[in-house]
This record gives sequence, structure tokens and C-alpha cells, in this order.
Amino acid sequence: MIVDCHTQVWDAGGTFLRATAPYVSPTVHADASRHLEAVDPVDRAIVLAFKSRYLDAEIPNEFVAEYVQKYSAKLIGFAGIDPTERDALEELRIAQEDLRLKGVTISPPMQNFHPSDTQAMRVYEECQRRNMPILFAQNHWNPASKGEFGRPMLLDEIARELPELRVVIAHMGYPWIDETIVMLGKHRHVYADISGLLRQPWKAYNALLAAHEYGVIDKLLFGSDFPFRSPAACIEALYSINQVSAGTNLQTIPREHLRGIVERDALVLLGIESPTTASRKIRRGILDDDE
Repeated sequence: MIVDCHTQVWDAGGTFLRATAPYVSPTVHADASRHLEAVDPVDRAIVLAFKSRYLDAEIPNEFVAEYVQKYSAKLIGFAGIDPTERDALEELRIAQEDLRLKGVTISPPMQNFHPSDTQAMRVYEECQRRNMPILFAQNHWNPASKGEFGRPMLLDEIARELPELRVVIAHMGYPWIDETIVMLGKHRHVYADISGLLRQPWKAYNALLAAHEYGVIDKLLFGSDFPFRSPAACIEALYSINQVSAGTNLQTIPREHLRGIVERDALVLLGIESPTTASRKIRRGILDDDE
């Protein structure tokens, strides 16, 4: 099972693109048709909505829900929830009960709040109650984002207080990769995705090697960071990561661990699907191919 747990699709006329226009290349296209083509090599893909009152940027939950429901066998939607809004808990309820979204995207740096803010903790508590994993997007593409709120160690209190909450630290928490690795080792249900890292092979090699040496490489999830890179390109880059150490005495990362990242069933680890459900879907896919 190959799960791309970090992709985005947005409307060319929406507030997200207007907010990112000065900082995201105009050659980056995140339309649905291109997304479907890009995720064809993977079994499942998570599509992330996003909302920031602070930056006036949004990929609406309704937009993502409508898209993923058209291709529900392939796509899973995560809601964009801004904990700084008064109706955040109601939006969370609507996201799960009405829109059938399976998880939540939150970004303290881009939503301008401390991760363990009291109001945000209420949102996390409700996510734990509803069995909705949270992906923390540690993005810094906008100069207005609050970098001091992006440090992975700031999630430590959340993981201690809510030990059954599934948490994904996006981009391995870059640039605080070592803090992320500590969090992976400390907390059972804290994971990290590798989205965005593979564009920089040397940084990616060092990050993965550190996770391997610390014994937490099995807590890493595959993510392509579409539309900035395709899943196929990321898989190829991941399997080629040891090329940066070729001809040196530097340690290589065992290929079985690289394969483990690619083939790890993030949907089961994040509580979105049970192992039985996942196996049934894989088997159904094999039967469909045979037919």
C-alpha cells in the first residue's frame, strides 16, 4: 500500500492562490486533473484543505470534500481548521459529519497561535474524541508566518496531554528536524512526513540517516508535497538517496527502510482505516486488475 499523505489541490481563483501568489511560482499548477494524473502511481492520496484567518488564505473544506468524494476509492480529505476562530469546533463537526473528511490540517505558524493555546487544545481534544488525526503544517513560505510557533517541540505538551491523538509533523519539521526525531521517539502516536525534503538530496539524506540511527525511521510517512513535486519523482528520489554518499565512507540507509517509508500504510497508522479494511481494499484492487 503506497499512501501519499501530503497533497493539495486548489482553485485558481481562490483566496489561497491570491495569498500565495507573491511566494509561489506561477508555474505551479494545482488543478484537479493534474492532481489525479500525478497520484496515479500511488494507491491512496490525502488531500489537505487549509484555512488561515491571519493570512486570509483558504482551500475550502467544501472544495476538497467535493473533489475527494468523486474519487473516494483513491482520495481522502483532511479539513482545514483554524483554531483561532470562534466556530472552529462547529467547523470540525461539519467537516466530519457532513463533509466526511477524515483528518485535520493545522498550521500554528500560518494561523498565528502558540500550538498549546487553550482554544487550540479544545480543538485537539475534539479531534482525539472524533478519531481525526492532525497534520501540523510547519510551513514558512509567507514572510508573515510566525516561525517561533513552528518548532516541533512545542507539540510535546499536546502529545503528553492527548496520548491517543494521532499527529503528523509535516516536512519532518524542517528546519528543526532533530526536534522532530526526538518527538517521534518519545510519543507513540506522533509521526512525520517527508514531504518537501526530497528536493534537497543532502538535507534529505541527513534527515533520514538521523531517523535511522535514532531508531525512528519506521515513524516516517511518505508525502510528495504535490503540486510542488509529483509522487513518482519523490519515490525515485527516495530510492536514490544513497547516491549522495557514493564513493565515500558515509553510512548508507538500508534499502528496506526506504521501501518501508514508501509502502507504509499511513491510513492504518493514523486510525483512518483498520488493517482489515485496508487489506480488503487492496484485495479488491487486485481482483479489479485481474478482471
